[in-house]
Amino acid sequence: MILLRSIVFNAWFYGATLVFVLYSLVPRMFTRGLTPRWALNLARLWARTVLFGLRHLCGTRWAVTGREHLPTGGPALIASMHQSAFDTMVWLLLVPRPCYVLKKELLRIPVFGTLSQLAGMIAVDRGAGANAIRSLLREGDRAVAEERQIVIFPEGTRVAPGQQARLHAGIAALAARTGLPVIPVATDSGFCWGRRAFRKRPGVIHVAVGAPIPPGLPREEVMRRLEQAFADGAAALDAPTGVRVQAVDNSVG
Repeated sequence: MILLRSIVFNAWFYGATLVFVLYSLVPRMFTRGLTPRWALNLARLWARTVLFGLRHLCGTRWAVTGREHLPTGGPALIASMHQSAFDTMVWLLLVPRPCYVLKKELLRIPVFGTLSQLAGMIAVDRGAGANAIRSLLREGDRAVAEERQIVIFPEGTRVAPGQQARLHAGIAALAARTGLPVIPVATDSGFCWGRRAFRKRPGVIHVAVGAPIPPGLPREEVMRRLEQAFADGAAALDAPTGVRVQAVDNSVG
């Protein structure tokens, strides 16, 4: 049954993605192109469509705890664990104007790369060394000036549940530069939507938002507290069986 549901969902996912890609081409053919706000709204509608299918086709819901720590507007710095593609969609629905930090290689994907640039996302060339940090900080300044909520995945790649990865220090550099608190976020999305996994399993994906790490701390202390917040958040997520605090269902549909 899980396999059949997953087949249908994957058809839904790729079908919906194709429809939105084609739709995004229409204004580019008849006008100068998409505006950043239009591109962001289109991405938000795409995420809502995909997660609607995830719930109703696969039986996979999602719930958020600690929502009181999330901004309702203005600039913010959100550092999230990264286990699956779900993590790259959900923030389009949780904060008003998300600005993802993503790998520069993703800009080479046809249409997706163009839309990401138009939506004002931050692309980082991880092989550029110190230049990558300078670029990140420069783009971070721009995002803050635009009152965007910067979403960064300090692990740098998707990490399976129960595994640990070294956190990249770009988040500490951003915190020092922007003067913003760091909002840590733990998740167990990999249990239902694993990395490169065709099968999507029923259950509840938890997004646990922690108390912000205050600004003004040394970079080493920011990294230490973030690592601890990730470890504590992961420990609170009781494998695939659920979270030990009352969760509010935020599923679409």
